[in-house]
Amino acid sequence: MRIGILGLGRIGAFHAETLSGLDAVESLVVADPFAAAAKSAAERFGAEVADSPEAVLAAGVDGVVVAAATDAHPGLILAAVEAGIPVFCEKPVARTMAEGVEVLKAVAGSAVPIQIGYNRRFDTGFVNARAAVRSGELGTLHTVRSTTLDPAPPPAAYIAASGGIFRDCSVHDFDIIRWVTGREVTEVYAVGGNRGADFIKEAGDADTTGAILTLDDGTIAVVSNSRHNARGYDVRMEIHGFTDSIAVGLEDKLPLRSVEPGVTFPAGTPHDFFMDRFTAAYRAELTAFTEVVAGTRTSPCTIEDALEAGWIAEACTLSLHEHRPVTIAEVRAS
Repeated sequence: MRIGILGLGRIGAFHAETLSGLDAVESLVVADPFAAAAKSAAERFGAEVADSPEAVLAAGVDGVVVAAATDAHPGLILAAVEAGIPVFCEKPVARTMAEGVEVLKAVAGSAVPIQIGYNRRFDTGFVNARAAVRSGELGTLHTVRSTTLDPAPPPAAYIAASGGIFRDCSVHDFDIIRWVTGREVTEVYAVGGNRGADFIKEAGDADTTGAILTLDDGTIAVVSNSRHNARGYDVRMEIHGFTDSIAVGLEDKLPLRSVEPGVTFPAGTPHDFFMDRFTAAYRAELTAFTEVVAGTRTSPCTIEDALEAGWIAEACTLSLHEHRPVTIAEVRAS
């Protein structure tokens, strides 16, 4: 099949590399506002260069991957749907929840499939965790712990436009908690601090946060995030039930050092970036998109799914600023 890619920054170029290695993908058509980025992708992956998103959509592509700046997501999603072309879009759907809801309304009733990029749903560990929860082998759940720790903050310009750590980083934890447990979040309480880069505080954001989520069956989820984890990129989940407990990310590349005597775990080189930690998951995610394009699979992460994680992020952001518990119903109504 022929796949278009809109946006060839860090993640777009990574997707181009991944797609070029999939058996189902015969050719790529790429476009980026910066001609040098498109030219580089063309040279590296044998892609055809188009001079605009409209030209990509008119180039006979079977599906399109949106990896452009967040502000461009709504327009590019709608343009692909209007053209009848299945679309994969990196999270978030839009810069604000209001805009995301408008996109959802605009595509209501359309048969064109839309997949939003939440790659953890395709990581083997999280897939296995979901299966364990759904099988009942853990018994009734009582606690979930989800962690995302970055090795270093993104640049100041990125932080200023990110919407805050809950919308940019924690949202991955929120999505995977919903996906693994099959439950919805009803209330949150969030705290945050700034012990590192001054530009994060100056942007009105926190560099380290914690959030307590109450799920609709009474399970408690604890989410921990930070922009500062010098040992590496740390993504983990623990799931505790009355029958058994399991963990995702408890492997030799875990960026954590034990100080127990005689313990050599973890013994591997720590993960240092999200592309390192989730290389296989990204490949599985884009393979799934080719199946969506082929019509053999429904979207594994819909706009509705993405917005649910977004509402949790909105509630945590409000909770952090107002120092109080916030229900999901409250932010939906605001």
